[in-house]
Amino acid sequence: MTQFQDILASAAHRVANPNPVVAIVGATGAVGVELMTCLAARNFPLGRLKLLASARSAGKVMDFAGQPVVVEELTEASFEGVDIALFSAGATISRKFAPVAVRAGALVVDNSSAFRMASDVPLVVPEVNAGAMQAHHGVIANPNCVAAIATVALAPLHRAHAIRRLNIATYQAASGAGAAAMEELRVSTQAAINGEAFAPKVLPHPYAFNIFSHNAAIDPATGYNDEELKVVAETRRIMDLPELPVSITCIRVPVLRAHAMAITVEFADVVSEEEARALLAAAPGLRLVDDRAANHFPMPCEASGQDDVLVGRIRRDLGDPSGRSLALFVAGDQLLKGAALNAVQIAETLLAPVA
Repeated sequence: MTQFQDILASAAHRVANPNPVVAIVGATGAVGVELMTCLAARNFPLGRLKLLASARSAGKVMDFAGQPVVVEELTEASFEGVDIALFSAGATISRKFAPVAVRAGALVVDNSSAFRMASDVPLVVPEVNAGAMQAHHGVIANPNCVAAIATVALAPLHRAHAIRRLNIATYQAASGAGAAAMEELRVSTQAAINGEAFAPKVLPHPYAFNIFSHNAAIDPATGYNDEELKVVAETRRIMDLPELPVSITCIRVPVLRAHAMAITVEFADVVSEEEARALLAAAPGLRLVDDRAANHFPMPCEASGQDDVLVGRIRRDLGDPSGRSLALFVAGDQLLKGAALNAVQIAETLLAPVA
């Protein structure tokens, strides 16, 4: 069904039902809504869709491909007859209910941080390491949004020329903090325009016309925050480079959705700008946006709502006289390739081929 399926040789690791029953856990959240949109847009061969959420959302009616679907309360009995469970309700829910779903016979694709670093759970970006899915035992982890978006751009370069070091600065949208943060950005911006006071409730600092360090907890030993440390660990795991040196600074910016990042890549040998552009232009999941004459490079407003990760601003790093480093700029939709789309692609890859 997808360009990644030929990587999975063993039918034992596939979903047996070619028209699976799919459950979305956390269906009413921002990523849950995007999961529904992706399933519909990609014509996923659903047998049936179950929408699961907390008791307070049970009974809510949501639209899926023009049809109403009633949200059900998430319980331990929710996964009977489910083939694929797409989790997007936070690590606590995933730790409690993912094992329940697996015991019921479902394949779990989990969007939380609960299992990302578990040695027996593959952490997968299909364009990068689809083969890792061969080792799954019922759960496959969806990466941190920054790691997912960044590795789509880094993998084709690394396949041709070994990467030796990364330096990353991120510009992360409100979507990374959920629907409530997106609404706070809208409301606080309107308040600022109207000259009205606004006390932030979701995020710790004023969001309108402001940027600030990612609000994850700071590790006192290193000075890096949890978001930065996640990206380092997950990038290494996805790319199978456990010792890769990575320096990163994660910043929240007043953008509704689509993360951007500036990445400086040091290679083992010299890589020309021309070769890098050719490699990136030919890679799946990427769109080259690199027009120097028009000063047009990847932007969140153009990445928002797009499946592809945008990559451009490719240039030699003048700070590395050896010529082995390139700088590039990347933008990708955090709710799509950074979350829902990646999960659906994983599910597509594991579907049994139609006879």
